[in-house]
Amino acid sequence: MTPDRRSFLTNAGLAALAVGTGTLTGCGGRTSPGSPPAVGAALSIPVDSIPVGGGRILDNANYVITQPTEGEFRAFNKMCTHQGCPVSSVEDGEIHCRCHGARFSIEDGAVTNPPATEPLRAASATLNGDHVDIAD
Repeated sequence: MTPDRRSFLTNAGLAALAVGTGTLTGCGGRTSPGSPPAVGAALSIPVDSIPVGGGRILDNANYVITQPTEGEFRAFNKMCTHQGCPVSSVEDGEIHCRCHGARFSIEDGAVTNPPATEPLRAASATLNGDHVDIAD
């Protein structure tokens, strides 16, 4: 049986709505792309991939790793505490969220620019030779 025009348009509209809603979950649904490692699982990041005075946002895990001064490493959950968007860049000593403009310190995750009011959640960052091990 061939659907009538009204059924076709209704189903097409519902499908478009479902796709559009799924696209927005990264900015308010407190989810992020990719599969984070299991709770308690450690990650190991090469030291030379984390710039001094800056940081690196991991694509394959929910962390941003920073190196405020040479040899000093910090790790934070990369989800902005304002509405759950993943942070988007690390520049000029701050971690930036592009969704609403919140910024956080690379030293301690403290809010440096609202609308966020809570700091980024810290994780463990341990220097292990030429790698930094990250764990919750």
